Amino acid sequence: MQDINLQELIDAGVHFGCRVARWNPKMAPYIHGRRNLIHIIDLRETLRGILRAKNLLYHLAAEGSNVLWVGTKRQVKGVIQDAGERTGMPIVTERWIGGTLTNFSVIRSRLKRLEELEKLEEEGGMNQYSKKMGSSLRRERRKIVRNLGGIREMTTIPGAMVVVDPAREANAVKEARKMGLVVIGVLDTDCDPSGIDIVIPGNDDALKSVRLILDNLVRSVEEGAANHRERMATTGAAEKHSDDPQPRSGDEPRPTGKNRMPENMSGRFARGRRSESTGLSGGLDKLATPAPEET
Repeated sequence: MQDINLQELIDAGVHFGCRVARWNPKMAPYIHGRRNLIHIIDLRETLRGILRAKNLLYHLAAEGSNVLWVGTKRQVKGVIQDAGERTGMPIVTERWIGGTLTNFSVIRSRLKRLEELEKLEEEGGMNQYSKKMGSSLRRERRKIVRNLGGIREMTTIPGAMVVVDPAREANAVKEARKMGLVVIGVLDTDCDPSGIDIVIPGNDDALKSVRLILDNLVRSVEEGAANHRERMATTGAAEKHSDDPQPRSGDEPRPTGKNRMPENMSGRFARGRRSESTGLSGGLDKLATPAPEET
């Protein structure tokens, strides 16, 4: 896995936090200072969070677990969709539907309803209804696709959830915590990090910042998934080889005629089978002056 460096984070503007007046005091350990009434994020903590998240996601993907990507902000929807397409894992880019994790059976029933509507439209069954009823059914299908299309292939509860701006996705974080999922959060200085297992402090509003962070996480998931596929292919080949019937000496046909071996010599001539140092010193002092204690 290729590690990210400090200069890439600075170039992407990851260190820019929210205005001082909007900060959450619980984010104090992740703030380096302030400049022009804007908090400057400690990028050492950002790098530490990214490395921890990459290590966890790699091992989860290598074990065959899914990762749920959540981000409903308009500017990050495209990044979340790209992450889902690259990893083949579920995403949520529209409104978080209550019970997506805690009431998963009902969500699956709604997805079955989507399959029924799509089959009905493909077979031309909607033409049998009136225009009003047909329009209502099509509107229902579009609504289900918009809200639940990203988790259509999610048949089990995922192993972890990556969420951008946990303050906005508070319901998703609560459900994940209740279900015991590992929560990885990309959060700004106005968020509450208490409900996040792996905190990645950074600018969660800028597209370039979010894309850089998620791109590193996606690469780790891709590498872990590739490792899982390779291991499964190797295991499957080994099991197939072990399932092949092996010839035994008792099953072999006995030669007849002049090639037949005498009974007292067969035993003599029977053949057997073998069988975290990142070099960060001095990089942040140029960005901001130390922050005085807030009152």
